[in-house]
Formats: sequence, structure tokens, C-alpha cells
Amino acid sequence: MSGQRQSSIRVLLAGATGLVGSRCLAQLLADADISQVVALSRRPLEQRHPKLSVRIVDFEHLREQAGVIEADAALCCLGTTYRASGSPEAFAKVDHIYVVELAKLAAARGVSRFVLVSAVGADASSPVFYNRLKGRAETEISDLPFEAVHLLRPSLLLGERPEPRPIEDWSKQLAPFWSLFAWGPFSAYRPVQAEAVAAKMVELAKSRSEGIHVHYFKT
Repeated sequence: MSGQRQSSIRVLLAGATGLVGSRCLAQLLADADISQVVALSRRPLEQRHPKLSVRIVDFEHLREQAGVIEADAALCCLGTTYRASGSPEAFAKVDHIYVVELAKLAAARGVSRFVLVSAVGADASSPVFYNRLKGRAETEISDLPFEAVHLLRPSLLLGERPEPRPIEDWSKQLAPFWSLFAWGPFSAYRPVQAEAVAAKMVELAKSRSEGIHVHYFKT
């Protein structure tokens, strides 16, 4: 099937308070083709909009709340950091277990498209813990019976976050110099604005293309 767009789309969004997720939510609400946005969140959101419904959920027990999952496309921006999570196990719970559980429930509830913010370097066989974790999540989601799975692999995300991340803030200071050397086979490692990743997610939520697709950001 071609990548033609669908109108009047219901979208499920997980991770609406993060760097990409918050921008994705704003773009979804502004898009005339999106008829409904259901945001899964651990806490109330400040946004108010006629087509926005916020569902307060406990991702530890998401299966018990599966009835809130009703959509044409599910967009997953869930993610944390080692610093915020406190341990590799806690980090894996958010970036792997919660993400895959959401995808399994979405597939079981008849959601046709799943769009995931992963990371450049994601590889289930990587010796690097972060890349391996992201790769395993991608692999498990790709095995589910969706019509389409879109795996977005951005490098360093640029944009203002509500909470400080010292290592990322330091990396952003080097981003202009980093970009000078990220060409050719390394172009996928160029820093990318969170707005651009969010825009791609909204575009893919409306796409009718089928199959498994991996998306990089090289510009």
C-alpha cells in the first residue's frame, strides 16, 4: 500500500511530558487530520483541548488499564535516563519493559500503526547496554501484528527540557562542532531538533504505509 495519508485519525500518545512527546502533543492538537488524542500519563497535563483526553495510568500495571487504548496509531515517546532512574534495572523497565508492554497491548486492542522514538545505534546484539536495550525493544515490537511499525532513530536531541540533564547539556554545547564531522556514514549521528522528530511522528501517524520502517535524521 502507498504511503497516502488518512484523515480523522485517533492517536494514542505515551510520554507526552518529555522533550519529544510534549512537542508531539502540541503538533497533534494543531493538526486538522487528527480527530482525537489520548495521552497516557503518570500525572495530569497542563494542556486543555477539545480533542485531548488525558488518562492517568500506572505503567507498572498498564495491562489492568488496557481499556484506555483505543486508537488508529500509537506514538511512544517513553524514556528516561540513568541519572533519573537510579539503576540499570529501573532504566530498562521504562525504556524496554514499559515500551514493549504498551506495544503488545496496542496490538491486541487493534491499533494498526506503532511509532517509536528509539535511538541511533539501537542494536539488540550491541555490547553497549543502552543500544542493546533499545534494539531489543525494537525487535520485540517489530514481531507484533501491526500493519506498520516505524522506528525513529535520532541522535542527540536538541531542545529545552523542563529538567536539567548535565551530560546532554554539555553535549549540546558541542553540537555545532560535532555536526561539522558528522557526514557520509556518520550523518545519522548529527544532532536533531526535537521538533523535527515530533513532526516526523505526526506524519507517520497519518501514513498508510505498511511494514517495518527505520527512520534516521541526517539533515
